[in-house]
Amino acid sequence: MATANLSIPLLSLPRHHHLHLHPNLITVPTRLRLGLRTQALGNDILGDFGARDPFPAEIASGFGEKVLGTGNTEHKILIPNLSSLSLSQLDCSPVSPLQPPMPEDDAQKLLRKVVGWRLIVGEGELKLQCLWKLRDYKCGVELINRIYKVAEAAGHFPNLHLEQPNQVRAELWTSSIGGLSMNDFIVAAKIDDIKTSDLVPRKRVWA
Repeated sequence: MATANLSIPLLSLPRHHHLHLHPNLITVPTRLRLGLRTQALGNDILGDFGARDPFPAEIASGFGEKVLGTGNTEHKILIPNLSSLSLSQLDCSPVSPLQPPMPEDDAQKLLRKVVGWRLIVGEGELKLQCLWKLRDYKCGVELINRIYKVAEAAGHFPNLHLEQPNQVRAELWTSSIGGLSMNDFIVAAKIDDIKTSDLVPRKRVWA
């Protein structure tokens, strides 16, 4: 059996840390152990991603008898795909005028991935709508400016309305197809990420 050599530069450790070496077990204080990162074989850009082998003390405790699975259970590390990523991390893509609008059932499912938005029907077309109550008129203008910057970067723009009293209304849909597309939900999610805590009315604190 090949033996791996573990080399730890002791001079780099703070004085209050101690290493206890044993032929079959190496114990390192927890705080220090968390700082040591396991490097995968080869140049794996994921680093210490995934499971680790159990420590000898864990094997001795028989913890494996208390979990689901058996010795031959297959374990897989799944890399996140587009469906599991946040919509705000996606980019808008060109939409063909020949593309049909998104069915309402699909829109209802995607609605769960955005905050504060609802589906409405306007002029016979399905749209996304969101309302914000702001502290004053100036805050409403500032929110519209922030939304515009996000929409400009995404290349897909909502209809924005500054309404009284101090309310901003945003509506998203893809007019070229007469309804909703994935781009509308992507931009809605990006708008969700905009900081608004400094624009909304302050909560009154009672003494």
